[in-house]
Amino acid sequence: MVDKIDLALLSLLQKDCTLSLNELAEAVNLTTTPCWKRIKRLEDDGIICGKVALLDGEKLGLSLTAFVLIKTQHHNSEWYQRFVQQVEAFPEVLGFYRMAGEYDYLLQVQVSDMKSYDNFYKRLVNGIPGLNDVTSSFAMERIKSTTALPI
Repeated sequence: MVDKIDLALLSLLQKDCTLSLNELAEAVNLTTTPCWKRIKRLEDDGIICGKVALLDGEKLGLSLTAFVLIKTQHHNSEWYQRFVQQVEAFPEVLGFYRMAGEYDYLLQVQVSDMKSYDNFYKRLVNGIPGLNDVTSSFAMERIKSTTALPI
């Protein structure tokens, strides 16, 4: 069960996971031991599923974001498992979703430029059988991007 204090801790950690235990405890009016126990429980329950550094792709030369929509006629378990395994192996794929609607899958891909995207695209369509339609759209401007959940 997640209560108001847990939500406050999660909100703080989403904004800055480098806050010290003392800073977190003070912010939610706890001492460090119960604060640590709450954080540990949230980790054990899988609510906190990782702590990462967020990087600026532009500054690292990864300035092209593509959204790839995929249709397939294959929906059996064996094909799906192989497809998921192959797509997960692409480091360029930041997001991978099974969709309802016209398209079956959506990928968010981050690469340096159009040539890099073309190389990714060729590996995708040539390496995975059964893709009927692969359509790409390219982001011209990132207006909002967050990892913080609206809790």
